[in-house]
Amino acid sequence: MMRKDSNMRNNINEIPSRGIGIKLISKIADKLSYTRTSDERNCLSIVKYFHPGIIPPQPPPQSGYLKQTIKFLNAFIWGLQKQQNHQFSQTYNQPIKTIHLQLNTDLKSVTQVLWWVEQLEYLPIPEAVLQQCKLATIEGFTNVVRHAHKNLPFETPINLEITVFNERLEVKIWDMGEPFDLQAKLIEELPVIWSELGFMLD
Repeated sequence: MMRKDSNMRNNINEIPSRGIGIKLISKIADKLSYTRTSDERNCLSIVKYFHPGIIPPQPPPQSGYLKQTIKFLNAFIWGLQKQQNHQFSQTYNQPIKTIHLQLNTDLKSVTQVLWWVEQLEYLPIPEAVLQQCKLATIEGFTNVVRHAHKNLPFETPINLEITVFNERLEVKIWDMGEPFDLQAKLIEELPVIWSELGFMLD
C-alpha cells in the first residue's frame, strides 16, 4: 500500500495540465458540461454510458409451419422486450450508488481521489469504464487544483460526486474558481472536427 502511495506522489507532477486533461476528459465522456451553479460555484459534469441494449440475432428465413412458429416467437420476444423497456425507463434514473468526497486544494490529495473511486469496484461496472472514470475524475480534480483554484487558499474545498446508474456513470466536480468557457477551450485545444467527437457538449 505504501508503494502505491509513493509511486502516485512521484508521478504527481507528470499529471497533465488543463489542456491535455480537458482533451482526455472529452475523449472519455459521452456527455460533458461545465456550468455555473446558484451558489457561485462551477460544476464539471462527466457522463459515461455502458451496457448498451443487446439486439438478439435474427433467425434465418424459414418456410411453412416453422416460419409461422418463429414469427410467433419473435412477436412474443418483442412483447417481453417492450415490457422490459418500460421497466427500464422507470428505473433508469434511480441511482444504484452515490459517493461524495470533499478535499482541500492540494495536488497530493489525488491519491485519496483514486482510492475513493476504487470503492466502486464491487459494482457491476465494466472494468474499462471504471478505469476511464478514475482517469476522468483525477484529471478533473487536478485541473481544479492547478487552474480554477490556482490563486485560492489551500483550504478552498473541492467537492466530488459519482453516481452510478444501471447504464451510466455521472461524475461531478465542483470548484470555486472563476468560470471558463469549456466549449471555447475545447475548440482551441482539440485539433479535430466537432462532428467527429464521440460525446455531446451541453
